[in-house]
Amino acid sequence: MIPSLEELHKIGASQQPTYPDQAAVDAAVARLRTLPPLVFAGECDELKDKIAAASRGEAFILQGGDCAETFVDATADNTRNKLRVLLQMAVVLTYAASVPVVKIGRLAGQYAKPRSSDTETRDGVTLPAYRGDAVNGYDFTPESRIPDPQRLLEVYHSSASTLNLVRAFTTGGYADLRQVHAWNSEFVRSSPVGARYEAMGKEIDRALTFMKAIGADPDEFHRVDFYSSHEALLMEYEHALTRIDSRTDEPYNVSGHFVWIGERTRQLDGAHVEYFRHIRNPIGCKLGPTATADDALALARKLNPDNEAGRLTFITRFGAGKIRDGLPSLVEKVTAEGANVAWICDPMHGNTFEASNGYKTRRFEDVLDEVQGFFDVHRALGTVPAGILVENTGDDVTEIIGGGEELDEHSLVHRYESVVDPRLNRVQSLEMAYLVAEMLRKS
Repeated sequence: MIPSLEELHKIGASQQPTYPDQAAVDAAVARLRTLPPLVFAGECDELKDKIAAASRGEAFILQGGDCAETFVDATADNTRNKLRVLLQMAVVLTYAASVPVVKIGRLAGQYAKPRSSDTETRDGVTLPAYRGDAVNGYDFTPESRIPDPQRLLEVYHSSASTLNLVRAFTTGGYADLRQVHAWNSEFVRSSPVGARYEAMGKEIDRALTFMKAIGADPDEFHRVDFYSSHEALLMEYEHALTRIDSRTDEPYNVSGHFVWIGERTRQLDGAHVEYFRHIRNPIGCKLGPTATADDALALARKLNPDNEAGRLTFITRFGAGKIRDGLPSLVEKVTAEGANVAWICDPMHGNTFEASNGYKTRRFEDVLDEVQGFFDVHRALGTVPAGILVENTGDDVTEIIGGGEELDEHSLVHRYESVVDPRLNRVQSLEMAYLVAEMLRKS
């Protein structure tokens, strides 16, 4: 039986907002409990099987999207652009890996963010930290920064509209393989960055031409399976959207297909681990440079006691300078114990720094080097690199420096639009896909 909200809060849930009105919180939670599921248990089970295949090297996971979604950006254009760039990346990775790419969006629920401090100070004024649109507003005013439980309902409705758009796009022709490849061909032809990848683009083109010539036109060419994911941070929201599946009588979190525990909330005796061990979704857990091999093994035992394939994914986020030294012991010990785990690389969060002009940024080359280190470690150990998780957007933002566009710190001021962490832009995302594709061919 899944613990109650009260029991979870007694255990101790970190990174939770302090609401000024408990009655308003109770009312919002009660309303959420009556709303229809955003995803279905059967879809979660399908994704679990695909993650299991990725853990065996029979598929590859591409997970990507915003660091923190905002209500104002939950539009058709933004959703389409995010989906488009992930589909473009997936075509390149599918061809290189010669296995299916499991497409998971970091969207339709990524509205809450953990913070290193409960407060933020500007010009001598201290206010509660912005914890994502699920909690409070980004504007630096006392009114905006008050945690508001009504925002939980807006998370639900924004997520529902986003998922409706994604389902329409992925089944209504927008995800047609030949169209997506045509987008990539345009990128290769017209972009100075893309020109470097002309050879691979031509290979994919020849493969599609051959398929057309022999009359191959499977349904998979015209539609894709696409799954949603987010960090399940806010106990009130996640618990209210936990339902008992009528097929199995098991609890599922129906706010997203794949949910994960963050680096700041993975305490073995904490409320998040206690909650996650009861739900039947495929789940993830972030592991940063402070995680030990014993930590990873203890989490695997608690979160996946039946050792079910596809159930648990470890998402590593060490930083480019630490992954080659820090990751091997974790993978070695977990593998030696026979734990069924999929390993995904998050090359974003360990490589963040503040530029000289005050902008939070990352270097494209560091992001890429962490992915390379991730592949190097698994290749040396004979284990399987199951996928990557990137923070990216389909727009031409200027938030991460480097890459073929040669963005520098001065470029950050032009289109820095993220409210929390910097993201790869459209061109950087596609460039990364081609570069990771080369790694996949060698692995």
